[in-house]
Amino acid sequence: MTQLRPAFLTPIDDVLARLRAGCGPVVPVALPLDESFGCVAAAMAPLPCALPARAVAMIDGWALTAADLTGASAYTPVPLPSAPAFVAVGGSLPAGCDCVLEDSAVERVGPVFQALGEAIPGQGVRRAGEDAPAGQTLIQQGRAVTLVDLFVARQAGLADLSVRRPRLALIDVPASDGSTATADLLVALARAAGAQVLRSRAGGRDVAAVMAALAAVEADVVLTVGGTGAGPGDATVAALAAAGALPVHGMALQPGRSAAAALHGRVPVVACPGAGAAALAAWWTLAEPILDWLAGRGHRRRVVRPLVRKIASQIGLTEVVLLRDTSEGWLPLAVGDLPVAALAAADAWVAVAPGSEGHAAGEALAASPLRAG
Repeated sequence: MTQLRPAFLTPIDDVLARLRAGCGPVVPVALPLDESFGCVAAAMAPLPCALPARAVAMIDGWALTAADLTGASAYTPVPLPSAPAFVAVGGSLPAGCDCVLEDSAVERVGPVFQALGEAIPGQGVRRAGEDAPAGQTLIQQGRAVTLVDLFVARQAGLADLSVRRPRLALIDVPASDGSTATADLLVALARAAGAQVLRSRAGGRDVAAVMAALAAVEADVVLTVGGTGAGPGDATVAALAAAGALPVHGMALQPGRSAAAALHGRVPVVACPGAGAAALAAWWTLAEPILDWLAGRGHRRRVVRPLVRKIASQIGLTEVVLLRDTSEGWLPLAVGDLPVAALAAADAWVAVAPGSEGHAAGEALAASPLRAG
């Protein structure tokens, strides 16, 4: 079936507003710590007690009372009133002790222990509540769970975290050459964004096959890959229409004009082109923002740097620009196009708004980083 070429290009912001109006953040679930990495944190209950609950040793050594060590040195050892306890890092201090001395700072002469150095209260010790007071919330809501967050959660004795993890169904409409590279990319991006990915493959490129694939999935958001163009084997948009999803076809997006979007009931559907560059642009500007909306994610990190040279853009189109991070600032590599060499060299991307003719050299530009660190 030949897909009709869209006569009108819909602004990206209008499409996002329509999709967001039909859905909201998913219900939080409790996941084991290892499974929650990368997911978006939901509200965390305040700590019921301070951390640590009582004073603990910060070094391996002798638990002592600072007042008993006054005047102690290697030249004038001070006998201790009783045999001290040796504690390991993280061990609780015995009652009455307020400092920890290294092993070499205490010696034993027969039955007597003597100190070879002074200390102040709190030396070598993490006091009760010094890590975090009772009532504090440690994991920030709306932020992706990091490895440091997992460490903090374990320190707090937590076994799981409350997160929002949308179920994303990706339907791969088979490419004529059998390639799955674009679908593989979007699956990896969705997982990195904290989604639970349910991948399937349509039985063909015809309307019936795509409709059957749509009917078989149960998810919070659906991503289709391929079949959005104007060729005789492009039936994805027609399948969405036949399923009653009333798709918006043709985006004011460069690259990615042939992308489509719809609400299948209350489930947002983003139909990405099969071409990798166009699909990536559709992911950045449509699919990822909807996934963030469903996950309750706050603003993603942007890096602000001056623009080394001017970006010229077409009025009426959202154009994706690839940027390289240089010592002078952001250097534009490609505008409205994502060639492989530019993708390999890019450090960030930015979308130029449709009402703008671009950005002037020297302008401070907030861009989305593509690489960690």
